[in-house]
Amino acid sequence: MWKLAGVALLALSSRVFAHGDHDGQAALQGETDWGTIHMAEEHHIGNFEPRAFFSLHDFDSNGYWDPYEVLRTYGLNDDSLKDTPAEKRNEILTEVFRLFDTSGDRRITQAEWLQKYDEGVRLPDFGLGPGHHGDDEYEYEIHHFEKYHDENTREEDLTHPEDIEHFRKHDMEAEAAERQEQLDRMSIVEQNIPLKFRKTQ
Repeated sequence: MWKLAGVALLALSSRVFAHGDHDGQAALQGETDWGTIHMAEEHHIGNFEPRAFFSLHDFDSNGYWDPYEVLRTYGLNDDSLKDTPAEKRNEILTEVFRLFDTSGDRRITQAEWLQKYDEGVRLPDFGLGPGHHGDDEYEYEIHHFEKYHDENTREEDLTHPEDIEHFRKHDMEAEAAERQEQLDRMSIVEQNIPLKFRKTQ
């Protein structure tokens, strides 16, 4: 519980301090480490702290990274990378586990991560970008809204293609929910009955 509260506090405080610079790159000046770039661009945290990095990316809070969490950290669950070939995914897993999984059990514990980090080992850049792993709302907010808009922006000012696409998704979700609600109110949903069982008149 305290771990989760600490991570939440770190994430919230970073958003307060991040408002002065929305580019992320300005905070990096000379840094080439993928993890540092990821933290600046994806989390708006300009100072890399290995323990916090590990906790933020231990998505199920079980104390270790498994292959799913490594791929998610690199953004391979995001729509923008959904077509990444299996060979590339395997390359990422093989290399990251080779570097950090000292016990060879296909789990990277926080102790293993910190030990290798202290030895100077860093997460490699596989050329796939900064690692988008938030939901659509989060990604839209940190990569578009915060960069081009602010809290004073009115709805009618949201005219960029990214804004239009974002709200189109919201409209589609609302329409789907409304259709489902209508179906849920029906005692019999005729479309769900195979034709051969329907009464003909």
